[in-house]
Amino acid sequence: MEELSRRRLDDLLLRFKRLSVAVVGDFFLDSYLDCDSRLDEASVETGRNCYQVVRTRRQAGAAGTVAANLSALGVGSISAIGFCGDDGEGWELRRALSRLAVGQESFITAADRFTPTYCKPCYVDDSSGRWRVREELERIDIKNRRPTSRTLQDHLCAALRAGIPQWQAIIVVDQVSEDGCGVVTPRLRRQLSELQRNHPQVVFLVDSRSRIDRFAGLPIKPNHHEAASALHTRPARSVRAALEQGRQLAGRSRRHVFLTLSARGMIVCDKDGPRHIAGFPITDRRIDPVGAGDSTTAALVSCLAAGASPNEAAIVANLVGSVTVQQIGTTGTASPAQIRRRWKEVADGLSST
Repeated sequence: MEELSRRRLDDLLLRFKRLSVAVVGDFFLDSYLDCDSRLDEASVETGRNCYQVVRTRRQAGAAGTVAANLSALGVGSISAIGFCGDDGEGWELRRALSRLAVGQESFITAADRFTPTYCKPCYVDDSSGRWRVREELERIDIKNRRPTSRTLQDHLCAALRAGIPQWQAIIVVDQVSEDGCGVVTPRLRRQLSELQRNHPQVVFLVDSRSRIDRFAGLPIKPNHHEAASALHTRPARSVRAALEQGRQLAGRSRRHVFLTLSARGMIVCDKDGPRHIAGFPITDRRIDPVGAGDSTTAALVSCLAAGASPNEAAIVANLVGSVTVQQIGTTGTASPAQIRRRWKEVADGLSST
């Protein structure tokens, strides 16, 4: 923590409100269906169990989770670049983005596309006087499995070119595993590389579930599984091995790489080479890692755009991750107040040892 004083942390957090950040990629609807197992019924027609919903929760997921984290951090202006279908899920997704005050001027409704959706049934109980998630059930996914049309790609690329003069940072979220069927097509990857070359003052960061190795020259944020897949090897079992994988991913250009290692923190690579930024211990045995990677992405980019060094950005991102994993049954976010409290917890713990 000696690399990040409380005063420096406060300074970075205060700068977030002056930032304008674009989130480009696959916006999903996270549709939570909370069910009470005591109300389960057997279907008269099939005899199978019918889950009984007692509460619904709909949130912006995937790229929308990154946007939600930017909003929680207090980023002043957030723009969504992507698409949804002309369907009920699309209406719910737009409503969720509106609640986050995310700009949708370049968020396109496409009649020939589904709104990507993760439908997440859960068993909940109210033993503590409020509904809490007890168990997640089988998920239902809605995704597009046909290539994104040329016309829709034209609109997305044009939105990027038109908007980049006003943004300090661009976050790319490549969530869809079916190649060419989401927002981040090969053509859009080429457009992003061109924009980075022509606008070196803009902070870029790419998060890609299946294709992190296809963003030549762009800064990337893989987890240890994605890094291993890109390098055709096994996930690093030690920090030393992760340092080497980070070095390989950075390549000769020494592009920025932030290789996340879950509770162990992350590897940061740039022109100064790879180094390890340790994570922060969590005493609570119950954790929920869903969305933790998206929260660290938002924190990294916000800090870098606010003038932080890569090391400082990684420390804040690790703090944010340690906040969000303690939020059970939802995709967590971290506010500046929560980050300050977490910083104090860690600092007090270090001073007492």
